[in-house]
Amino acid sequence: MGISAADFEYVSEFARRTAAIVLEPGKEYLVETRLAPLARDYSRGSLDAFVEQLRNEPAASVLRARALDALTTNETSFFRDFHPFEGLRKAFIPELIAARGATRTLSIWSAACSAGQEPVSLAILLRHHFPELAGWTLRLLATDISGAVLDMARAASYSQFEVNRGLPAPLLLKYFKKDGDRWVVNEAIRAMIDYQPRNLIEPWPDGEQHDIVMLRNVLIYFDVPSKRRILGEVKRRLAPRGLLFLGASETTLNIDADWEIVREDKTTAFRLRAGAAAA
Repeated sequence: MGISAADFEYVSEFARRTAAIVLEPGKEYLVETRLAPLARDYSRGSLDAFVEQLRNEPAASVLRARALDALTTNETSFFRDFHPFEGLRKAFIPELIAARGATRTLSIWSAACSAGQEPVSLAILLRHHFPELAGWTLRLLATDISGAVLDMARAASYSQFEVNRGLPAPLLLKYFKKDGDRWVVNEAIRAMIDYQPRNLIEPWPDGEQHDIVMLRNVLIYFDVPSKRRILGEVKRRLAPRGLLFLGASETTLNIDADWEIVREDKTTAFRLRAGAAAA
């Protein structure tokens, strides 16, 4: 039995209010698929009974947290889309190393890091290609709204299928160790990454400043006001000449005029225009 119109409206509002995720009409199949396992766990497989239970749960309940986890898309892979990492390796990180030589600090934030493939890819990139960063203060912050996927990211254990998606064999053998049928990221790479929970539509911590912000394949799930608010928060935390990376289908065009496109071969990034002020 499919989800009723009233229940879909409630779940859509729950996702919008809690995480600014937009579930438009036509996404009923997605909600049914994502919530079906929870309905089996909590309501003997009845989706309408599960949604009724969700309506009556306290705001901070485990059930509501699990429902939000289920509705959040967590699709990713190592070195996803390839070109951003090539741009970082060939041009953007060397430029930042030259610019930050006096302070010898570099900060990168992987927002919506999912199960950790993006921050692990970034850590491997830094360790493998930039030995001159030894002795620098490096911060690689990785955040996600989902506590469940952050637990997976911290475990840093991946299936053969997962490591086959984008991870070159020489890097797999150098930076992972085999543990049964799993591949575990080595301790040196794991120690580079700081995993923290963060909901992008809730207040952000003050005092952060990042040289690179990876906000890829995230904005597509938000409405325009939420996109503007998130980009405004990024502006306040982006170091001078810092770079923002979005997904291949994402842009700041017609959302926030303070950004300009920066290209390196097939890589596209965004940088604040000269004189642009934080929102």
